[in-house]
Amino acid sequence: MRKYAITILRITLGLVFLWFGALKLFGVSPVAHLVGQTYFFINLDLFMIVLGVWEVVIGTGLILNKGLKFIIPLLWLQMAGTFFSAVLTPGLFFDHGNILILSMNGEFLLKNLVLVAASIVIWDDSHDR
Repeated sequence: MRKYAITILRITLGLVFLWFGALKLFGVSPVAHLVGQTYFFINLDLFMIVLGVWEVVIGTGLILNKGLKFIIPLLWLQMAGTFFSAVLTPGLFFDHGNILILSMNGEFLLKNLVLVAASIVIWDDSHDR
């Protein structure tokens, strides 16, 4: 398993980003409403296209194992944007303002910690070569 673990992690993380980005580009992302509520000061249609392309680029780079020195920081920047959502609109992520009681959106946001951890493992492996 050790021989293929990082490759499997990289490809599956890439599939997540590719899929989520494609949903945004096709206008069927289940998070569009959440993004619109959080980043209400930005044109949602344009923002979803930019975000979709961004995520497709991340996903494609991970799957193809190309440009990881560029792709992983792009992933981290995108993840920072998701975490910043909780700063902008905490009521969407935490019930009753209590950071220990997550809403469904909060659970969605919290799982991004796993995606960041996976990207750190991939980053570390790509720098060992």
